[in-house]
Amino acid sequence: MNTLQVGDNAPQFSLNNQAGETISLKEVLTKGPVLVYFYPKASTPGCTVQAQGLRDIKAQLDGLNVTVLGISPDPVAKLAKFSDKQQLNFALLSDEDHAVADGFGVWGEKKFMGKIYDGIHRLSFVVGTDGNVSHVLNKFKTKDHHEVVLATLAD
Repeated sequence: MNTLQVGDNAPQFSLNNQAGETISLKEVLTKGPVLVYFYPKASTPGCTVQAQGLRDIKAQLDGLNVTVLGISPDPVAKLAKFSDKQQLNFALLSDEDHAVADGFGVWGEKKFMGKIYDGIHRLSFVVGTDGNVSHVLNKFKTKDHHEVVLATLAD
């Protein structure tokens, strides 16, 4: 796993959101910075708490012109159910072949309950309007992720 660092160019991507619409990083960056957060699996406890936290600070993020893009390897239909059930107010993107996760360096070996498998590592990136990574968030608990995001953006 070769995770992107501050100053690196973020890989350009276009993925389908929970409504089946194509969202491109390049287009979204024209509106301001973008929080690209990677999470392992929709509707799991940790991923739900993390998404709810971001949902609840949407007004503050809007005030900073920050767009949130959540990315997981889930199919669009599963993202739609997750978004509807949790009343999410930001885009969830489907990266089923994990090509974008690979590009950001968040796809790799994981261990859980004695099993070793490949999956998404829970990391977040703030991408500036210049297309470069301005912050890498890798030290947070899912329930505190939104607070770490706001503290990082306040710097």
